[in-house]
Amino acid sequence: MTKGVIATPHRLASEAGAQVLRDGGNAVDAAIAADAVLCVVYPHMTSVGGDLMAIVWAANASKPVGIIGAGRSGELATIDAVRARGHETMPERGVLSVTVPGTVEAWGRLLERFGTLGLAAVLEPATALAADGYIITDHLADALKEGAELLGKEPAAQELYPPMEGGMLLRNPDLASVLRDVGRNGIGGFYRGEVAAAIAAAIKKRDGLVTAIDLARHRSQWVEPLTVSYRDLTVYELPPPTQGLTALAMLVRLDRIPSSALGPGVDFVKAFKKIRDECYPLRDRYITDPEFAAAPPELFLDPDHAAVGTSDAKDGGDTIYLCAADEHGNLVSLIQSVAYGFGSGIVAEGTGMLLQNRGAYFKLDPLHVNRLEPKKRTMHTLIPAMAARGGRPAIVFGSMGGEGQPQLQTQVLINIVDRGLEPAEAVARPRIRVVAGGRVVSVEADDPDARELNRSGLEIELVPPQHHSHGHAHAIVIDGPGSWRAGADPRSDGSVERV
Repeated sequence: MTKGVIATPHRLASEAGAQVLRDGGNAVDAAIAADAVLCVVYPHMTSVGGDLMAIVWAANASKPVGIIGAGRSGELATIDAVRARGHETMPERGVLSVTVPGTVEAWGRLLERFGTLGLAAVLEPATALAADGYIITDHLADALKEGAELLGKEPAAQELYPPMEGGMLLRNPDLASVLRDVGRNGIGGFYRGEVAAAIAAAIKKRDGLVTAIDLARHRSQWVEPLTVSYRDLTVYELPPPTQGLTALAMLVRLDRIPSSALGPGVDFVKAFKKIRDECYPLRDRYITDPEFAAAPPELFLDPDHAAVGTSDAKDGGDTIYLCAADEHGNLVSLIQSVAYGFGSGIVAEGTGMLLQNRGAYFKLDPLHVNRLEPKKRTMHTLIPAMAARGGRPAIVFGSMGGEGQPQLQTQVLINIVDRGLEPAEAVARPRIRVVAGGRVVSVEADDPDARELNRSGLEIELVPPQHHSHGHAHAIVIDGPGSWRAGADPRSDGSVERV
């Protein structure tokens, strides 16, 4: 009997997760092992210094639960503090964009509640790869060249991540030490021990806004996912501060269009863009940390409500998404990120760890709902997803892609549910993406409808086939106990591994 399945954007991560399943771990153990490996081998996409969100459907549970591992702004983070440092808008990179890392604490909480193995066991594959080195892919090599200017501003970052060619070996012994420390001493040491001291010192040295106290106070949040009906499915997304409501808003509007009208082509793109343009301004107007301001779900979930205005979110966002299932019935939809490619560009000295720039999503407009304030979680792009049919889990899915995630994962669901595609084909098919601002539709050059779209009157931007800006999506369709179909996105370096 098959023990489990895992799909991730890097073969080494998929293999690490599969090995954990072979060794008796469950889907949560495997997902965290794979995620930790991605923090080592995909530094342009994610980091131990980033944030993590997940939805877990535990074996024999009647519904899933979500975890929001989003770090907050620092206690010193005010609009005046940023303006006093010479900025009129929120910096996208550098120390002022750094927020508290949420990932490690979320790992600990997930394992504590659902795991069968300890932190040391699940982090061992990542620790070994960081210590011994790994062969970089062409995707990472391209990212290192593109990020050379950013990384070159910081000696520790430039030394660790110089421009390299695919096929070269990259080691990160400092990160291996951090992972070893977390495995040995638990999450407490990361947030209140030597690692925390190194992170706080790196931020203070650069006149940042996050302190040792901010690190020590950090906690993840368990949440109940929000739901809508789509066809015969119940779709689950995380609540604010994530943009999960935006994905649900698109689905309740798409649900009114017959499946037969959602085939590929110009009409679909126009309908999809219209729905996106009705939903995204709601996100940018209302979603922020719910402890500071509550977003009105009824506006998002009323299919007759059409927002006006433009979306002001940024197009940046490099992230990893993975999903896993096991023979016991545990399912995991997990997404984790350093925010933009290589995050803030800062490696905390002695840790080998890039700090995220999630604070770039805050606003310096004092009237904006997502304005910068101390100890606040920004509107967050990370949204894992699941769907159930008749009270039983049916699909685990998601995609990286920054502010575009609601569009990308919605298209994956349409491919599976409305177009009847196998998961592997559903995540591989060309996707469209309405870019921030809402004017331009980005189309992959291998889209069969690209030429027709160019003559449609829409403003079209062609990008290369299988372009990373259109996400790395993965999906698992659950056919029954121990029976799954899965797909890993060819836009990534990933694979599906079955055990």
